[in-house]
Amino acid sequence: MKLIDKISSSIISAMKEKNVDELESLRAIKSALLLAQTQKGSDGNIQESDEIKILQKLVKQRKESAEIYKKQNRLELADIESSQSKIIERFLPAQISLEDLDKLISEIIIQIGAQGMKDMGKVMGIASSKLSGKADGKTISNIVRSKLM
Repeated sequence: MKLIDKISSSIISAMKEKNVDELESLRAIKSALLLAQTQKGSDGNIQESDEIKILQKLVKQRKESAEIYKKQNRLELADIESSQSKIIERFLPAQISLEDLDKLISEIIIQIGAQGMKDMGKVMGIASSKLSGKADGKTISNIVRSKLM
């Protein structure tokens, strides 16, 4: 089942349950996917990797908004953003544990023979492609940076 079809059926369920937060999150996902489908130069199909990138972007936006609201002491809005990010994350692939992530990055560093920070770009390129959708780019970057210093 395609992601957009899963989202559409989830929207119907959320409408029946009158779950406003979930409905708003699902509509945001569907809107982003439809925009990607109809973009100039698009053939109307979205690759799974592009769907994952779109979902990650939506989650990142929600988390950043929640942080801003917390700094402004607007906790009710921060809670809404946090709950929406959790709803969107349900449609992402399972996230890899920090221990496994650390192990994989160490293997990549050994595999390409990275010596220091000058090789960070090489390591990040390989790690990002291998771990696409399974780990946050910021987390990957922090681990790579700590290992190469």
